[in-house]
Amino acid sequence: MSLRETLLIALGGLRAHRLRSALTMFSLIVGVSAVILLVACGYGVKNSVDARVETVADSIAIVPTTADVLGGPPARNLTDADASALQDAPDVATVAPSINSSGAVIATGTVKLLSATTIGTTEIWAATNNRALTAGSFFDQTQAREAARVAVVGPTVASTLFGSPAAALNQTIQINHVPFQIIGVMASYGRQLDNTAVMPLDTDRRYIVGYGMGTGNTLNEITVQASQQATVPAAMDQVTRILDTRHHITDPRLRDFQIQSLGNRLQTFNQIVRILVLFTPVIAVILLVVGGIGILNIMLASVTERTREVSIQESDSTTSRAILKQVLIESIVLAGLGGLIGVGVGIALVFLVKTVAPAIDPSGALAGFSPVLSVPPVVLAFAISLMIGLIAGSYPAYRAARLHPIQPLKYQ
Repeated sequence: MSLRETLLIALGGLRAHRLRSALTMFSLIVGVSAVILLVACGYGVKNSVDARVETVADSIAIVPTTADVLGGPPARNLTDADASALQDAPDVATVAPSINSSGAVIATGTVKLLSATTIGTTEIWAATNNRALTAGSFFDQTQAREAARVAVVGPTVASTLFGSPAAALNQTIQINHVPFQIIGVMASYGRQLDNTAVMPLDTDRRYIVGYGMGTGNTLNEITVQASQQATVPAAMDQVTRILDTRHHITDPRLRDFQIQSLGNRLQTFNQIVRILVLFTPVIAVILLVVGGIGILNIMLASVTERTREVSIQESDSTTSRAILKQVLIESIVLAGLGGLIGVGVGIALVFLVKTVAPAIDPSGALAGFSPVLSVPPVVLAFAISLMIGLIAGSYPAYRAARLHPIQPLKYQ
């Protein structure tokens, strides 16, 4: 019997039992499509985070903290003098001090209101944090020095109060009942950071946090930008030594500040994503194994149902090797069809997620998310389905090949 005839017989058997064949292939379809979709989404998440964090991979955040040991010194705020001292570090390019608080933001002349985070900082904050603007401009050194009542808002504030970033430009808002003019609107940078209003540091101290201008010098955070990404470790060491000296820290466990590198966070996150990408397909492989068990069960039942046919073939001098090949090819065809359909479904799901995800959350976390479809997962998933068909069909094929011609008498 030729290979072509064997394939035709296999396809005829599948057509004869359409429902059973479809149910048998279902686990394979789910498993193959899950492998493709999970790997694509995993790398999509990685690329999305890389794109967001890579731009600030040279940034270093310094925040006050309490001591790590019992009985240590009380928490100590960062100050303007700390920020000024950090500018002398050789590998530090820019230093942006800031104070953060929350305030009620109201569009003047309307009843629209939302609670947003207010950030008081210097004119280099946007450059240090790599924040782009979609409309207007950031405040300048003169406005910062004069404590001008101007604000640069995030897209959430602009869209909620005025409908769009363009419409918010030059509008007046009230923050804690103090009027501010919107001079710029920032690009989206994540849900939490989009709901912000940035203003000059002394403006924030005078009108928002309650300090008189020039009397309060405490800070919530200092953002330092290294001269380049490669010098981030050196910059962190220099910042640590300067603050240790200024805060009289002799024991690292007693530090009243914490230094965090966004670049290090990115590396850690990428390692976690890489592990997830490698291990999430294990779940899909389990589904493929379940599909293989289904193929094994169906092929055993098929051999039992066709015992008369197989035995007659043997009585007609058909070799055991030919019968072995026939049953084995039927199993591989079943697995191959399931794998091909699974590949098609998986690719379709990847493109569906790629289209739907940004539409669900256009200005939030899903704005830059796009699954990454690659060839290796597709080939691997399909190869596994074929391998499962080969393995699952081996025993039924071997059993069919060993049937004795007298067997059909039991099924008369």
